[in-house]
Amino acid sequence: MQGLACEIIAEAGVNHDGREDRALALVEAAARAGADVVKFQTFDPDEIAAASAPTAGYQARAGQGADQRAMLRTLALPREAFRRIRDHADACGIAFLSTPFDIGSARFLVNDLGMARVKLGSGELTNLPYLLKVARLGRPLILSTGMATLLEVEQALSVVAFAALAGTDEPPSLAAFAEALTAPEAAAILAGTIVMQCVTEYPAPPDQANLKVMDAYAAMGVRPGYSDHTPGVTVALAAAARGAVAIEKHLTLDKSAPGPDHAASLEPDEMAALIQGVRTVTAALGDGIKAPVGAERANMTAARRSLVAARPIAEGEILTEDAITARRPGNGLPPSALWSMIGTPAARAYAADEAIES
Repeated sequence: MQGLACEIIAEAGVNHDGREDRALALVEAAARAGADVVKFQTFDPDEIAAASAPTAGYQARAGQGADQRAMLRTLALPREAFRRIRDHADACGIAFLSTPFDIGSARFLVNDLGMARVKLGSGELTNLPYLLKVARLGRPLILSTGMATLLEVEQALSVVAFAALAGTDEPPSLAAFAEALTAPEAAAILAGTIVMQCVTEYPAPPDQANLKVMDAYAAMGVRPGYSDHTPGVTVALAAAARGAVAIEKHLTLDKSAPGPDHAASLEPDEMAALIQGVRTVTAALGDGIKAPVGAERANMTAARRSLVAARPIAEGEILTEDAITARRPGNGLPPSALWSMIGTPAARAYAADEAIES
């Protein structure tokens, strides 16, 4: 994959712990760290989880109890808070995103707040009816793919293609989705979609990050990214080096705070270090065209060699390989000219080390 600018999404998520003042502080921290985007999560707890839904293992280990709906209620912010969060992001010079977990929240974010893109979490990738409704809102999508197979990713992309290409009166079906994905017009739709490799565990084991999956996503015609839940910054930097066009990483004000995601997040100074590292890595990727670059041009003469007399040579002497050698500096005939000189008479006399002329 070619070196591209890599967008950094600071995932504030629910690390505000249900407090708007902390959400605003997370916006400021993300902006100071240099992130391109600060992202939250917008949801109705009763729409996400049934009353019987348990918490995930990592949530229970973080002291969130066994009742997922009860946990979500402590983390939810009212919709109008997101309007103020968006405005604060605008004032701080950082883009605002929030992942919706129900169609009411999605419509609010897009229609009321004017959110330009929609990022969906890994858990919604196989929720095709919901994905179809969100895709029909007409915004470019960012899809996380934790827990998914490549077939499930392809199926989700077929829904995205169907939403863009089919009329609203055309009945949805798996067959219709698959047909839409093969349409010539689907390529442009996929080219505007970011698909993020992700491992849905907090923290995720680095040896299970499977960054090579991004190559498969690129081959599908989408823009590959990486949503990182591993500890530290190493794997995220590797994703940038592999060509991720976007990297998402959780941000917290305090990793020791109680809550489901704090422990797997970066604090502001760590986020700043990650962002600086990603900027350095993506700049280092270059354009893939091998040619001398500006930093090394001044060294070419001193480091390369040119043909010189290995010993004194008389005028008219037939040049042999023992009479010519290659030595620095490289400001004369290149060593590759040796074979064309052998067997020809010397045009003039040369002292040892004197540059050979053609």
